Order: sequence, then structure tokens, then C-alpha cells
Amino acid sequence: MIDVSRYPLLSQIDSPADLRQLPESSVRAVADELRAHLIESVGKSGGHFGAGLGVVELTTVLHYLYDTPEDRLVWDVGHQSYPHKILTGRRDRIHTVKQKDGVAPFPKREESEYDTFGVGHSSTSISAALGMAIANAKAGIDRRIVAVIGDGAMTAGMAWEALGHAGGMDEEPDILVILNDNRMSISEAVGGLTKMLGRMSGNRTLNAIREGGKKLLGDKRNPPARFVKRWEEHWKGMFVPSTLFEQMGFHYTGPIDGHDTDALLQTLKTLKGLKGPQLLHIITTKGKGYELAEGDQIGYHAVSPFDPSIGVVGKPAAKKPTYTDVFGDWLCDMAASDPKLLGITPAMREGSGLVRFSQEYPDRYFDVAIAEQHAVTLAAGMACEGAKPVVAIYSTFLQRGYDQLVHDVAIQNLDVLFAIDRGGVVGPDGATHAGNLDLSYLRCVPNMLVMAPADENECRQLLSTGFRHQGPAAVRYPRGIGPGVAVQPGLDTLPIGKAQLRRSGARIALLAFGAVVPAAEQVGEELGLTVVNMRFVKPLDRALILELAKTHAGLVTLEDNVVAGGAGSGVAELLAAESITLPILHLGLPDAFQHHASREDLLAEAGLDAAGIRAAVLQRWPALHAPNRVQAAS
Repeated sequence: MIDVSRYPLLSQIDSPADLRQLPESSVRAVADELRAHLIESVGKSGGHFGAGLGVVELTTVLHYLYDTPEDRLVWDVGHQSYPHKILTGRRDRIHTVKQKDGVAPFPKREESEYDTFGVGHSSTSISAALGMAIANAKAGIDRRIVAVIGDGAMTAGMAWEALGHAGGMDEEPDILVILNDNRMSISEAVGGLTKMLGRMSGNRTLNAIREGGKKLLGDKRNPPARFVKRWEEHWKGMFVPSTLFEQMGFHYTGPIDGHDTDALLQTLKTLKGLKGPQLLHIITTKGKGYELAEGDQIGYHAVSPFDPSIGVVGKPAAKKPTYTDVFGDWLCDMAASDPKLLGITPAMREGSGLVRFSQEYPDRYFDVAIAEQHAVTLAAGMACEGAKPVVAIYSTFLQRGYDQLVHDVAIQNLDVLFAIDRGGVVGPDGATHAGNLDLSYLRCVPNMLVMAPADENECRQLLSTGFRHQGPAAVRYPRGIGPGVAVQPGLDTLPIGKAQLRRSGARIALLAFGAVVPAAEQVGEELGLTVVNMRFVKPLDRALILELAKTHAGLVTLEDNVVAGGAGSGVAELLAAESITLPILHLGLPDAFQHHASREDLLAEAGLDAAGIRAAVLQRWPALHAPNRVQAAS
């Protein structure tokens, strides 16, 4: 429970209705307590840190002025929402964030009526808020809708599509978009928009001229005022890029200091009473109020548990490299070998392992901001001109560029390598970040080469294989460390479509794809079964599968991907095409979205750890027992 002596105001707030009972003069003090409690809580639990600290004042003022949850707040990106969760009934459980059965790390509709729209990926808020505004207008409901977009989310094309729609509607929607401009994503925000906003917020004189022009011109709906205002916008547009938003049909206010509660209160009181599409531009500091986080905004974006009085202590050097580390080292080594290699990331330099590459090859490194669709088609254009692009991207983020993968890369059979991190079970970030679908959505695309390494060294080898392959290729690997296989320094390739027989056994053959190979080997050793490291999801090792079908009484396919349409489905399709009838057990992830928990917990729940695999095999073939050990084959 919260310490009443340390948090005398926050301890009284079990819902925003309680907050609204306080005098306006207390809002600043509530924000101060909220920030202190957030630092204390995330220090205990770990989780997203800097973005929430940057919106403490804004969150407090919004819940104070708006009748939430009747009025709708839509958060974007979701990791800004920890202060929102604290004020909306989850104060005493916020220390459980990201833990099994704990508070979700992002807004989640099933968790709270105050979480009006679920979000894990970014740049969805304006579209969702506009949809809400339209639906309410059609139903005759007078409800205020606010979208808070920040932490780089405005760099995505989807946000601009929504702005264009909202600002161009004949029946103007009543919607307020708050642009939380902290000039950061996870890394520093990049792109033309960031430069534009920087120029906008940095010139006080021009902002004063702009605000004076608004007062002089009066009601923008007055015909003479519209003409003069259009002239004024063009004139100011030579100096102040902020007019872009008004050209798109939004009434622009700002920029204002997003940490000044008095300014926020007065401004939002005014905007709350206005009709039509409004955009409020606030300037904030990521990590505000915790000096170490302000000074290291990248390092404090998300943290493990730490002592706030000391700060985050550097982790000891890992004994095993993560798969992300393996990719980052491979990328630099391959770049040294092939000057045509170009590296692309959609705003995930740190997460995808491109920090070293960005430093050693800055002229060959392209951070396109939160723009996954653009990242994929950019790579396609590069490939058209003979470059060798590598797109480093999370599995669930590639879903956002799926149309481009199909239409712009695969149909044209272009030479693009997708290095897909966070494949399969991911864990604490929940369903929005779980790469459970990629083998299914990649396997069905013609021309695609799809690979899943069983260990760190094989990951490096398959990256080289995909890079040397002529045509689109994908290497899909999990989050975190592997089984600890030493990574060889070369850039060797593996024969395409050839699996590896890990163990020769009897009766049943385990065909394992990717990260589940070690668990399959353990079960194979216990039960005396054949174990195959499949390596390639597409193309499959047809000859080996057909041979195993002749010599075994059944097959088991294993993958940390949904069973539906996954790698195991490819095996079944191959046997069906050959008119081979054979018992097959498909083990994979269930037809459900996984909740947030540790990766180990989720694999166990899905029956993909050694104990679960062994139990499933024995349930299907009860006669199996532990026979004499058969020597493993290399």
C-alpha cells in the first residue's frame, strides 16, 4: 500500500473522480507526488521509465479537467501511460507492471475502463480518437475525445493519414490532439518533422507574431478573416512551420511548456470548450524530475529494477551474447566484407542491435523513424539499384509493413534481407510485442526464404546465407540469449533448404524449428527419439522429411509460432501432397494472444519447454519409454 505520510494527496486518489474533488491549487502538488511515486515504483519493478516522467503534469491536468472515463483519453505511445494507470485505480499495483498477472505495460481495454484503446505499437491514437469522435457524433453523444501522441509517434505515416482525414472532413470532428514533443523516440527522434518542430519551438518572436495574428483576425469562419488568415499563413509559412497543422485543418495552439501545470490548466480549459479539430503542442523533457534520466534519456527509456538513490547500475558483461548481439556483430563484419550492404531500422537502433553499426558505418546506416512501411519499400528501392539492404526489425513491427513486404519486395523478387528480432515468445511486453505469427505470415509469401536458427552460431550462418541469397530472405530469431554455442568469426553460409540431423533415434522423429531445438534434443535423448534441427521453414528439407516418414511411426513438429499456418503446417502439406498418411503431432503456440509474463513462463504454459514436449509426446504415443540410448548424430 502507498505510504500516506509520503504521499498525502496521492493516497486519497483511487480514481480521477477523487482527483477532481481537490482544489485546483493542489494539482501541482499531486503531480509532484505522482512523479515521486512513479520513480519509487518503477525502481522496484523495472519497466518503461522516461516517457512516463515526461507526461506527469499533463496526465494530472487531463484527469483533473476531463470527466474520465466518460471523456476518452487515448494514449500513444503506450509506454507514456504509467502515470495514467496510477491515477486510475492501479496505484497500489503499479509495482507489478510487466509481471505475470500484474499490471499491463501498455493501455489494455480489458484491464480498465479508463484504457479506452489498447496500444503497444505507436501512432494509432489519432485514428482511434477520430473513430471514437465520429461514432459519438453519429450517436448524438456529446463526449470529449483527446489523443496524446508523443515519444516520436508523430513520425509515422499513419498519424498523418489521420490528421489529413480529420482536418478535411466537411462535418468537423470534435477532437483534441496533444502533441507531446520531447524530441525523442527510444533513440533521438529523426527526420524532417523533428527538425520542423525544433525550429517551431525555438523561436519565441515568431510565435508571438503568430499568436498576435490570431487575435487580430478573429473568428476563422468569417469569410474576410479566412482570406486574410490564408494570406497570413502563407506569409508566416516562410518562417514558421507550425502553420502546416492549420493548413491541414487543425486549430493549432502552442507550443507551451508541458511541465507548467498552470499553463496546461488554463490552455486546456480553453480548448475543452472549443469545437472542431484542435492540436495542442507541448514541449516536455523525457525523464523529467529524475536527473539521471534527463541526462541519459536513451538509457532510462526502459529499465530493470534499480535503486532510485543510486540510479541504474551497469550490467556485468553477459557470459553469453544475445541473438541481438550476434546480429549486430554480424552486420558490422558483413559490412566490412561487402560495401553494398546498407542497414535500415524503423527507430529501433538500440533494440535491434545497430548501435555499433551506426557508429562505424554512419553513411550506410538509415534510421527512418517509426515508419515500418517506408523502411521496407526503401529497402526495395535500394535493391533495385544494386545495393544489399538489411532491414533490422521486430517481428510484430514487420506486421505493419506486410503489404510492402509482399507487393514491393516479394513480387519483384528483390534482394532484401529481413533480420527479424523478437520472433516467437517475447514475454513481459505482452501480446503487442509477441512475435507469434511471423512464420505463418512469411511462409505463405512466394519467393521468400525463411530461416529459424537453433543457436547463436547458426544465427550468424543463416544471416550470411540470407544475405548471399539472391532474392528476399528472412532470418527470425528470439529475444535474449541462446543455448550458449560459441559464435565463429567467419561469414560462412549453409546449404539452402537442408536440415541438420541432431540425433538418430527410433519410432518418432521430432522436427524442431528455431529456438525450441534444445528442448527437443533433451526430450529426444530421454525417450530415444530422432531429433532434427530443421533450420529452414521455407524451403523445407523435402528429401529428409520424406525419408523420415518412411522410417518412423510418427512425426512431431515443434515451433514457437502459432500452429495455424506455421512451419508444422508446411510439413503436413508436404506429406499430403505426396499422399503419405502418417500420424503427426503439431506442437506450437495456441490460437490465442499471450499475456505478459516471463518468456520461460509463457513457453511452459504453451507446453514448449522440455517437460511440456515430453508430456505431449507420451500422451500421443503412450507406449514410448526410455530405451537404450542411441548415439547422437552430428
